[in-house]
Amino acid sequence: MSVKLNHTIISVSDREASAAFLVDVLGLAQPVPYGPFLVVDVDNEASLDFMATAGDITSQHYAFLLSEDRFDEVFGRIQERGIAYYADPAGRRRGEINTNDGGRGCYFADPDGHWLEIITRPYASG
Repeated sequence: MSVKLNHTIISVSDREASAAFLVDVLGLAQPVPYGPFLVVDVDNEASLDFMATAGDITSQHYAFLLSEDRFDEVFGRIQERGIAYYADPAGRRRGEINTNDGGRGCYFADPDGHWLEIITRPYASG
């Protein structure tokens, strides 16, 4: 059997707000409750399971590989909602996208400061 990522748990201060943010920006199906989680499915049979925590939240990074058309849709929503975006993971190139590996990409933060990235080409594929 191959090894595939099935799910990951994302610690957040408000699971409803964080799951809703991701669903809205990426255009995904509504989250489904499962125990203490709100589960957001992505297209490669994996899920992001949002769990509220009362403690400190350590920022994590989540990258999403999109088709060119889907990138246009998602990036349009980022711009429409006035979400700050950056071409680089250090957040120095605000308001820009990158063209790494011959594709397009950008970074933006969710409500708890998790660093989300959308890309059209996998790293080192160019």
